[in-house]
Amino acid sequence: MTGAVEAVEVGIIMGSRSDWETMRHASETLEALGVAHECKVVSAHRTPQRLYDYATGAVGRGLKVIIAGAGGAAHLPGMTASMTRLPVLGVPVESKALKGMDSLLSIVQMPGGIPVGTLAIGKPGAINAALFAASILATTDAALAERLDAWRAKQTNDVADTPE
Repeated sequence: MTGAVEAVEVGIIMGSRSDWETMRHASETLEALGVAHECKVVSAHRTPQRLYDYATGAVGRGLKVIIAGAGGAAHLPGMTASMTRLPVLGVPVESKALKGMDSLLSIVQMPGGIPVGTLAIGKPGAINAALFAASILATTDAALAERLDAWRAKQTNDVADTPE
């Protein structure tokens, strides 16, 4: 996830270990772009002190963006955003009961004053959260901007001209 020398710039947090199936896609995308990151389980409901310590200490530890994935009641992104000035990108994890709509609505309906950038449900949201985090970092990191441009160019070039 991160080399010993690189400073960790992105934190990926999730409400439970079962969310890793979704959130690993954010980690893999950041890895492919060479963005130093960490991955932690931080539950808003079951480990509130861990959440408090993580969110309030994020700036001091050098993080620049936090990606928070959560399912069901999905309080993790909003609670994290309420305790840090860093951009928080919320990824709704698909739930069994409502297919992630509950997660999406819990994350996207933040009160004015506590912003959370909310992405799509599941794997696409995790990938896009990583790309969004990289885009934020690329505003001040020319080497990352080049890698991100190359990623996007490859994506464009990989689209076939014909259906067969």
